[in-house]
Amino acid sequence: MARFRHLISIDDLSKDDIVYILDKAEEFEDIARGKKCNILEGKILANLFFEPSTRTRMSFEVAMKRLGGEVLNMTAQEASSIAKGETLADTIRVVSKYADAIVIRHPLEGSARLAAEFSEVPVINAGDGAGQHPTQTLLDLYTIRKESKLEGLKIALMGDLKYSRTVHSLIKALTLFDAKIYLISPESLRLPEEFLEELEGDIEIANLEDVIGEIDVLYVTRIQKERFPDEEEYRKVAGSYKITPEVLKDAKDDLIVMHPLPRVDEIDPRVDRTKHAKYFDQAFYGVPVRMAILTEVMLD
Repeated sequence: MARFRHLISIDDLSKDDIVYILDKAEEFEDIARGKKCNILEGKILANLFFEPSTRTRMSFEVAMKRLGGEVLNMTAQEASSIAKGETLADTIRVVSKYADAIVIRHPLEGSARLAAEFSEVPVINAGDGAGQHPTQTLLDLYTIRKESKLEGLKIALMGDLKYSRTVHSLIKALTLFDAKIYLISPESLRLPEEFLEELEGDIEIANLEDVIGEIDVLYVTRIQKERFPDEEEYRKVAGSYKITPEVLKDAKDDLIVMHPLPRVDEIDPRVDRTKHAKYFDQAFYGVPVRMAILTEVMLD
């Protein structure tokens, strides 16, 4: 029996659930790299992306096809009946008649939860506004476990901590593993106080230079221009930090640098050639992790 029907928020999962998915993902790595598998043959996944996406959409599609299934993609809102005024609820009602599961990305927070209420099939949240991105969190945790450690982790989260749904989901999950979390951001992009008050764990605001020598993971995010209600506010913080090999000179030898991608200019391309860079491996790990999620919700 599946541990969950829908995956809307990282809050839907216990620590045991998370470890179960990570263990299951490890079993799928060979298939993610091309080993033949038809476990989802005859199943159809509907990808509904109302916001641009490269890695999330493509990794779900690769995961589904590597498992023998088929994919329906809707990537242009203008090409759908929503452009004619159809409600999201009605779209979900219809699509759930066509597919065995739905992956949805939408600009409005709470949209995935709404979709789950109207869908006849499992719904997976691929990002809802500045809300949550639980499958990204699971692949981030998988990357950390593969390339560093989960228990006893010291991690710095750097960049846009106010609008980043990736960060919001990841912080909640990290607290389940007793991580020491450092928050590094421009003043205007700090983690919202009300969100911070919800959390229980070892969390503090820091400067990178003060912690670079002790952290195991540096998790960098871009400043998301599309989330800012005022472009002038964006311009005030754009380009306010950049990770370079020089910044990493005092880091631990086994420090890993992660980024959910896409990056703009917050990580110097020279870092790509260092042993610290793990963000492209991180992107690949999305495939086995999403395989684990898809099989969990689509198989009886």
